[in-house]
Amino acid sequence: FDPMFSKILADTVLLLHFAFVLFTVLGGIAVLFKRQVAWFHILAVLWSSVINLGGWICPLTPLENYFRTQAGLKGYEGGFVQHYIEPLVYPGGMPRNFELIAGISVILWNVLVYAFVLLYGKWRRSLHGR
Repeated sequence: FDPMFSKILADTVLLLHFAFVLFTVLGGIAVLFKRQVAWFHILAVLWSSVINLGGWICPLTPLENYFRTQAGLKGYEGGFVQHYIEPLVYPGGMPRNFELIAGISVILWNVLVYAFVLLYGKWRRSLHGR
């Protein structure tokens, strides 16, 4: 690949990865508007949780690193969350077992979101007499 094209591909994978993380964290809210989103969102939450709890690296990370090295840039060690998200959330350094914290947090947050979605749906139905 041309180095410039490889950089564009690396940045595209980075953006897709970030979009996936956002969807995993906030996608439950979309279920309020379109229930079919739940199927994709629950799979995303499960995937993210398994990756974090298992201490694995998402396949998008090596793909991004591959394109970065093809562009003549330096890749990074560890996973996407550790490289890009951790410094924002824990600028002074991460707690031990960050992957465990992230995996459990994603599950708990989404349980709360889905509980709200279900309660909100019941409330709306009771207002409309259904």
